[in-house]
Amino acid sequence: MIWTLIQVALGGAIGSSLRYLSNVGAMRWFGPNFPYGTIFVNILGSFAMGVLVVFLAHKGGNRFAPLLMTGVLGGFTTFSAFSLDSFTLWQRGDNLVALGYVLGSVVLSFSALIAGVYLTREVFA
Repeated sequence: MIWTLIQVALGGAIGSSLRYLSNVGAMRWFGPNFPYGTIFVNILGSFAMGVLVVFLAHKGGNRFAPLLMTGVLGGFTTFSAFSLDSFTLWQRGDNLVALGYVLGSVVLSFSALIAGVYLTREVFA
């Protein structure tokens, strides 16, 4: 268990650093008017999650999943895990559950962010 935790932590540090560098690079190239860095890491991370889930399963490399999938990709973008969870639900035929998960995640997460902003602003007002 401790080795798995070390893998996740190491991968998370790598992924978070890559996300930061991607955001800085995108801002320098395209400017601050649109979150290009975020959309880039979400798309790339989701693609990489799709590649890894198949590759690791076919090559017997699931022991690297904590490092690569949870750690690196989780630190790079949690959207990749969200995409995989959504796809898994859809692929097993739970289409309404998948749709509910996608819509619920987006709407509730965005609503929670708004609530957090406004509640915290009230505390510091």
